[in-house]
Amino acid sequence: MSLFQVSGEPYDIGYRLGELAKPVFADYVNQSSAWRAVQRWRGAPFVQSLRDAARVDFPALLAELDGMAAGLGCAAEDVFLWNCRGELIHNAPDGCTTLAAVEGDARFIAHNEDGDPFLRERCALVEVRPVGKPGFVSFYYPGSLPGHTFAASHAGIVQAINNLRIRVPAAGVPRMILARAVLDAGSLDEALTILRDTPAASGFHHTLGAAGDARLFSVEATAQRCSVQTVPRLAGHANHMIHPGCEAEAQIVTDSSHDRQQRVEALLPALARPLRPAALLGVLHDRAPSGLPIYRDDPLDPDDENTLATALFEVGPSGVSMQVYRQGQCAFDTYIARTASEPSEPSNPTRA
Repeated sequence: MSLFQVSGEPYDIGYRLGELAKPVFADYVNQSSAWRAVQRWRGAPFVQSLRDAARVDFPALLAELDGMAAGLGCAAEDVFLWNCRGELIHNAPDGCTTLAAVEGDARFIAHNEDGDPFLRERCALVEVRPVGKPGFVSFYYPGSLPGHTFAASHAGIVQAINNLRIRVPAAGVPRMILARAVLDAGSLDEALTILRDTPAASGFHHTLGAAGDARLFSVEATAQRCSVQTVPRLAGHANHMIHPGCEAEAQIVTDSSHDRQQRVEALLPALARPLRPAALLGVLHDRAPSGLPIYRDDPLDPDDENTLATALFEVGPSGVSMQVYRQGQCAFDTYIARTASEPSEPSNPTRA
């Protein structure tokens, strides 16, 4: 996979990200029913409340979005709407399955990135280096803020995101901006503080780990609550809330999410010890003897999603090993060293 390096002030970063996406963006949104759905919210007071909340808590990221719109040659309002799709249409077509594992001193996060099948071979990896922030490497959907997929930062933080289909959003910070903000954190505790203390407009599930920190977390951060669970050994999460207390918040549970969650919970306890990373990839590539599979490549998938990439992170004492697979083959392999404060030199990836 291609890795594009982007650095500078927020607007400049966004502008370059927009330029990178521009060659495919028009064709992408022209075929997207989700794009047409969010356009119906143009000029709505609720959308203005989302923008106001983002400006209060994360003005730099709002500038990044405005720069992205300029780079795409699109109206800033349209790009903001697109990055609020989880708040506006609730059943947004963004899927994913994430696994987290602790084996002795080793910690792993593995993730299937499921999205619009049109985007197969049309996404990229970006290394973003904001001025005064650690910087990170992330999977990048054209026209969407990096961070709502899977990423690892130069502060050593690993984040994998799962869509939650929250039925009742609130006037708060859009979830894609909140997920991007986590990648600017300097530590795992700071990342958790961002999720706990920021009023969220809808919800994501965040799997979080950090180099030099023995903990892994499963976090359901929604408009009503922020539930944080420590991963004791093995955990898996699809696209609906499962933490105790989640029943108090209305959500959509698709057949695919239900089946993937059940399949993950059946497969993880059966993994042999000592756990090997290949076993986690095997779970994420499982096609299931019945029901809807974890690995999704059916053009008639009921959620209109296919697996675009699979990521495997090994979280070590001083950095993160990151591998990205497509169709079972390793397409990207790098090591991201944890830095104390100032960003390090860009990482040196190898591509298959």
